[in-house]
Amino acid sequence: MSNEQTSNDETLKRWTAKRRVALVLEILRGETTAAEAARRHDLTVAEIEQWKERFLGGAENALRSRPLDDEALKNQEIKRLQRKVGELVMDIDILKEASKANPSMRQMRDE
Repeated sequence: MSNEQTSNDETLKRWTAKRRVALVLEILRGETTAAEAARRHDLTVAEIEQWKERFLGGAENALRSRPLDDEALKNQEIKRLQRKVGELVMDIDILKEASKANPSMRQMRDE
């Protein structure tokens, strides 16, 4: 097995659900930040923030008097992701407009 394959296997084993929960709890307790954890574990802040959102969403559902079933949870996640995509599209549109109005931004983009 190549070193790259071994490294990928270790990464997969290293971030089990149990390990992700432990990291998210460290962040929620204020023992570390997402940025610090990302640097320490060679992860992205976005990846850690996604784990945190999923963790909190699952906790919220677990504490409901009538928890949502899997289908309802999937629909809820789809709606959240659709909102996020909408926000990102708006950000892109704003940046496009700003680059039209500001020639220096166009130069940076073209370089």
